[in-house]
Amino acid sequence: MGTESEAYTFDWRSVCSITSGLDVLGDKWSLLIVRDLIAHGTRTYSEFRESPEHVSTNILADRLRLLTSLGIIERTNPDGVARNNAFRLTPSGAALRPVLEEIGKWSQTYLKQFHSNMVDSV
Repeated sequence: MGTESEAYTFDWRSVCSITSGLDVLGDKWSLLIVRDLIAHGTRTYSEFRESPEHVSTNILADRLRLLTSLGIIERTNPDGVARNNAFRLTPSGAALRPVLEEIGKWSQTYLKQFHSNMVDSV
């Protein structure tokens, strides 16, 4: 995952608040990390890897760095070794719960007919 001292650089596409939010959360992997932390509390890198969506290691490491750098998640032991560390939501990340719940409700209402095996996940 690299060292935590490495600065994460992020290029914003626009000054629009919706675009800025989508720059971070419009990526499915970022939302799945937040989903897992809402559903399970703290998670380790290995536990994220066990998710049924099978995120690749390089994408997972990148998204964890991004979400940490933006204060959406944090390491439970900031001074510990990254490999053995767990992540948790910050208040900023926890504030995304209603957003994910609404996406789930919308999906149940409008996509269930196309995906009969869909379950409620948050």
